[in-house]
Amino acid sequence: MPTDASTMLSDTVLSVERSAMGMRWKWRTLDERAVLAMSQKLAIPDLLARVLVGRGITPEAAPDFLAPSLRSAMPDPGHLLDMDKAVARLMQAITQGEPIGIFGDYDVDGATSSALLYQYLRALGVPCQAYIPDRMKEGYGPNTAAFLALQAQGVRLIVTVDCGAVSFEPLAAAKAAGLDVIVLDHHMGAAQLPEAVAVVNPNRLDESSPCRYLAAVGVTFLTLVALNRALREAGYFQAARPEPNLLDFLDLVALGTVCDVVPLTGLNRAFVKQGLQVMAQKKNPGIRALFESAKLEEAPTTYHAGFILGPRINAGGRVGEASLGFRLLTTSDAEEAAQLAETLSRYNAERQAIEATVLEEAMALAERQDNRAVIVVENDGWHEGVIGIVAGRIKEKFHRPAAVVAFRDGVGKASARSVPGVDFGAAIAAARTEEMILGGGGHAMAAGFSLTRAQLPALHDFLEARLGASAEQYRHQRTLSVDACLNPDAVHLDLPDLVAQAGPFGTANPSPRFVLAHCRIVAVDVLKEAHVRVTLACNMGGKASGARLTALAFRAVGTPLGELLQGHRGQPVHLAGQVKKEYWQGQARVSFFIDDAALAA
Repeated sequence: MPTDASTMLSDTVLSVERSAMGMRWKWRTLDERAVLAMSQKLAIPDLLARVLVGRGITPEAAPDFLAPSLRSAMPDPGHLLDMDKAVARLMQAITQGEPIGIFGDYDVDGATSSALLYQYLRALGVPCQAYIPDRMKEGYGPNTAAFLALQAQGVRLIVTVDCGAVSFEPLAAAKAAGLDVIVLDHHMGAAQLPEAVAVVNPNRLDESSPCRYLAAVGVTFLTLVALNRALREAGYFQAARPEPNLLDFLDLVALGTVCDVVPLTGLNRAFVKQGLQVMAQKKNPGIRALFESAKLEEAPTTYHAGFILGPRINAGGRVGEASLGFRLLTTSDAEEAAQLAETLSRYNAERQAIEATVLEEAMALAERQDNRAVIVVENDGWHEGVIGIVAGRIKEKFHRPAAVVAFRDGVGKASARSVPGVDFGAAIAAARTEEMILGGGGHAMAAGFSLTRAQLPALHDFLEARLGASAEQYRHQRTLSVDACLNPDAVHLDLPDLVAQAGPFGTANPSPRFVLAHCRIVAVDVLKEAHVRVTLACNMGGKASGARLTALAFRAVGTPLGELLQGHRGQPVHLAGQVKKEYWQGQARVSFFIDDAALAA
């Protein structure tokens, strides 16, 4: 039994009301009867049962949760508005041999969506051209010049992926020029639809789809499922023209879904679970080259997709050439893939250096906004490619919604990140409707917008008024959810594999968090001037276990967490964190990563 029953008498873990990071530790579940019932009915260990119950999973739903499949999770794609129109126009282009243009975004979701559609059309032998806009020169979303450039190459049908939901002017110009446009997007729409043949978007305001959580790559995959079915029913596939296996493309779907930080629930769970299995086969030369460039040998997880592969693909759009990620994911040449992967790795290193400079300056400005519920910092010359990452770091440090604005020639491009319960995307949509900004959109947790410097003060006040109450509520009532209290002897090599059965982990299905109680810090090291590593002598229930563990707190130097760990050597502490399996020189080992700490009474 990993959890001591004496620690479960209240929903507060080990009486920690305010931790080093200012949070109350709270059990995900106190329902011991439900845990026992889950364990007995499924014949699974108590710890795994506790993780499932803590996520609201019932014994009846647990089998599908533990083994998500497309067969059970996939809805009929035809339920989405305009799907029939999109499929009909695509079928017309395919059967008549029309060249098709693909206009994508420069982030990972955009690159994978573009690559997915391109790979499918290429498998059919359909001529197609892709266009990925330059972040600095063209900004986000469709633009008239790009559409006309595609038209000059013989394109009459353009499919926008991961963009287009509110691109009214470019799509009107495309229609006037005789172009047909299909929009495949997932960003929040407006009351008005753009002028397009079809707008397939689960976040259209008039849409009732339960699939609002999909990334654009998921919407694109559903479109291909519907298109593939229609072509099959029309007798399009023959011995000389075989039907593509859509499952082979799930590695792209998993990568885009994880990197766009959408909830890993429902269909997304099936996409990622099965997509990671396809990714492990490394059939895609670009993904295989990324693995080799990053020196990854183990089977891919959501961590690898989100924090190792994704940033490299993103680097092209952020500081390099916007099309590099798409080119990497669509090349069939192993040598070209290796060269592109190395180029993206270099751009990623460059991005990290630029990010560090902007982050230092932005943090200094954010420190001066202690009286604001929403942090908005700006400067001339900041690189637009890193402001989203910087906004995320500011949000993490100050536990408030944050926007970072990079001004150039009087116009600011902004990226915003939010906290749970605070819908930044809806606020930006409202600001756009009120004509307080030049343009913008996004999701609850992330948004982007553009504005003049003169508009910035009023927008900041508007965000304060609209989001301030919910932002302050989150800030002062933050809790850290804990799944179980572990005996140090339970932290062994099999534990991450047991826990992984409840994966894939990400947004809306966080990696399980455990507590090591009454640990005494016997050694402290600082790594790379940023991370804190501690060696622990642990007790359980007040009794020495004799176990010696090493645990790591990332980017903890200079934070309250780092100060507690460094300043209380020899004293008993409670540590909250996650267990992961790592590989070093081909050998597997289990590691404990610290999220928070508290002094033990």
